[in-house]
Amino acid sequence: MMTQKVALVTGSSRGIGKATAIRLAKEGYDLVINYARSKTGALETAAEIEALGRKALVVKANVGDVDKIKQLFETIKNEYGRLDVFVNNAASGVQRPLMELEESHWDWTMNINSKALLFCAQEAAKLMDQGGKIVSISSLGSIRYLENYTVVGVSKAALEALTRYLAVELAEKNIIVNAVSGGAVDTEALKHFPNREELLNEAKEKTPAGRMVEIDDMVNAIMFLLSDQSSMIRGQTIIVDGGISLLV
Repeated sequence: MMTQKVALVTGSSRGIGKATAIRLAKEGYDLVINYARSKTGALETAAEIEALGRKALVVKANVGDVDKIKQLFETIKNEYGRLDVFVNNAASGVQRPLMELEESHWDWTMNINSKALLFCAQEAAKLMDQGGKIVSISSLGSIRYLENYTVVGVSKAALEALTRYLAVELAEKNIIVNAVSGGAVDTEALKHFPNREELLNEAKEKTPAGRMVEIDDMVNAIMFLLSDQSSMIRGQTIIVDGGISLLV
């Protein structure tokens, strides 16, 4: 029986996903690198992981599509035969004022940010015979108002609610489910925000910790939740924001 541990990180061609995948490789995991658009970024991530002496399986799949999810996990099953860690990081969304949102914007955002967690978790659980860990990435827009963030915020609120349900129902399989919610992090994704500069300036000036949240801060929290030290934390969303959400 194969004992080498395997981790899937969705949306791991850049940003938090890429940094998490590399950290997992350093911890001895073989990786599944998932991407939807940036093949070049995914291959770069895979090359860094292979340079660390670990395997990296690169799979293109839009996780907003259930058929693509099933194909992704079939590929994992055929290549590795198991899964120990699933980091639900892939995200997308339309940033527009509430009155400008269309049904297609809602469906696209909810599918990738919320539906993906449910159907990926179902498939992941089938490969986690020895138990496992699932960690999703959320954001402060799930619990507070952010300009132009309506549909993304709602999708992240759904993700956090789903985290609680998964934590209870998958506990009998020894699968531990949590989420990490970040304050503003200057990643590639933030470039799509119309009010990016304003968000960054506010984070720099107002964060009680005296600096913005960085990618490594998020990865540290994710790795803690994936470790044995956190086994009694279940269905929780850990906020990593330097204290900014404590301000009115």
